[in-house]
Parts: sequence; structure tokens; C-alpha cells
Amino acid sequence: MSIHSIETSQNLENAAPKKGNTKPSAPSRRKPSSGRANPKKPLRPVVSKTTQIVAAKTPAKAEDPRLEPVTKQERMLTLLGQPEGASIEEMMQATNWQQHSVRGFLAGTVKRKLGFSLTSSKPDDGVRRYHVEKRRGR
Repeated sequence: MSIHSIETSQNLENAAPKKGNTKPSAPSRRKPSSGRANPKKPLRPVVSKTTQIVAAKTPAKAEDPRLEPVTKQERMLTLLGQPEGASIEEMMQATNWQQHSVRGFLAGTVKRKLGFSLTSSKPDDGVRRYHVEKRRGR
């Protein structure tokens, strides 16, 4: 290596400034932080992540444990368990479902998932009624 190349590489005064360097005395373009980002919005209370997870997993307790809500499935099985059975219209009114939803519940849940034997009959009045036999031991 020649002496000339060492001397020129060590001469820092003549070297070009690197890109991206800013002067330390340059004013910042950011606004100074005042503690609140937006004065119109109120500050939220700080809640830990653990507290949020525990609150999400804990089921809400009913005020009166004796009054449990009756599910639509329970309503349907009560109607179908009556001696005369229930019509599609009665089941639609009890659950606020549409006709195809009632039929799907009868085929999918009552027959397949729960395994009840579903019978239908069409008495003289012309309205088809559905009925399930109550299982013993259930």
C-alpha cells in the first residue's frame, strides 16, 4: 500500500459528509408533546391485558338464578312433546323462525343430532302436525 493512499484516507476534513446526517442544532419539525395527544378526547383508564382476558372469560351472572332463559330448542321440544304435537306455524310463532329454518331444525337437530323419532300426521283439519315421543331415562 502506498503512503499517499493512507494519507488521503485519514484526512477527514476533506472527506464528503455522509448522507442522512443532520446537524445537531437543526430544529425539530415535531410538535412538542403536551401529555395529551388530542385535547377533545378524554383519557381512557389503563386496564391490564390479564384483567381484560379474565373479564371476557367470566360469564355474566344472572340476577335471579331461578329464572333461566328458555332456549328456542327447549321451546320446540316442548311443543313437539305435546300429545297433539305442533304445526309448522305454531313452531314459527314460538321461535320467530322462518319455515325453512323450522324444517331444518326438525331434520337436523331433532332427528339426527338428538335422535328422536319424529312423526307427522295430517288430521282432518288439513294442517300437518309433528310429534316426538319422549325418551325414557333422559
